[in-house]
Amino acid sequence: MAPVTRIAGLAAGAMLLATTALSQAYPERQITMVVPFSAGGPTDTVARLVGEKMSEELGQQIIIENVGGAGGTLGAAQVAEAEADGYTILMHHIGMATAPTLYRELAFDPVTDFAPVGLVTEVPMTLVARADFEPTDMASFIQYVKDNADTITMANAGIGAASHLCGMLFMQAVGAPIVTVPYQGAGPAMTELVGGQIDIMCDQTTNTTEQIQGGTIKAFAVTSPERLDILPDLPTTTEGGLPGVEVTVWHGIYAPAGTPPEAVDRLSTALQTALADPEVAASFAELGTAPSSAEDATPAALTERLSSEIERWRPVIEEAGVYAD
Repeated sequence: MAPVTRIAGLAAGAMLLATTALSQAYPERQITMVVPFSAGGPTDTVARLVGEKMSEELGQQIIIENVGGAGGTLGAAQVAEAEADGYTILMHHIGMATAPTLYRELAFDPVTDFAPVGLVTEVPMTLVARADFEPTDMASFIQYVKDNADTITMANAGIGAASHLCGMLFMQAVGAPIVTVPYQGAGPAMTELVGGQIDIMCDQTTNTTEQIQGGTIKAFAVTSPERLDILPDLPTTTEGGLPGVEVTVWHGIYAPAGTPPEAVDRLSTALQTALADPEVAASFAELGTAPSSAEDATPAALTERLSSEIERWRPVIEEAGVYAD
């Protein structure tokens, strides 16, 4: 064998051995899953449910780290800059698709700076209000908002959060600008709504279902195409006269760009296993949602979803003319 050929063969063999070793060894220590929103919020709830089961499959614990602020961009930027070794990953939602338009100066590129792992779940949202809000049904709710837009306050979890996006769609649909009050996460916003300091909010079922069932807030509609089994009496926004206000908040897991494919595949397999667990499905059902299918919990499916959603939300945000910077 010629020296050059022999060296090339040895190099190829070394690469194969290294790849095989990584595939067999990963993960060798705990993994940090960054949630770019506050603890107790809807994305945090999803992350903790899935992270626990993924930990069992991976044989290493997944630690949740909440890095809130700037509509989820601070935490996302932290992961984009992390070492691409599979030990720092991100759980994010629809905000990954809206950030490129909302933030005219963004510290990362959602498409090129991450390695998608897979979709996790698609969560409907609900239009809710403080428990003593005057309207009694969707029709009176819409009319009341139109008549009192200058005095009503609408909470959201911060500019760029899902609740902010849903609120923009709602205001465009009813043609009434409302005073919006951003909070540092959905948890604090819900606390204020329950306490009656805020009038209305649009938020994920993972954050509202328990409050709706407990009667601590009043619900008017769900933003999904169909009614939910967990809230069967709650009409859809289309049934209530707002067909343009259909929002489902999809969640996905990402690793930094450059993460070895073997690690990404291992994470994706663990995600699929976690989502197939009956306990996870039952927990999600209680929150008004369901796990993504095995076909959707893949890098390819998340890549496609992210690209299509960037194009969907760009004109909505540009028409509203509301930017985060």
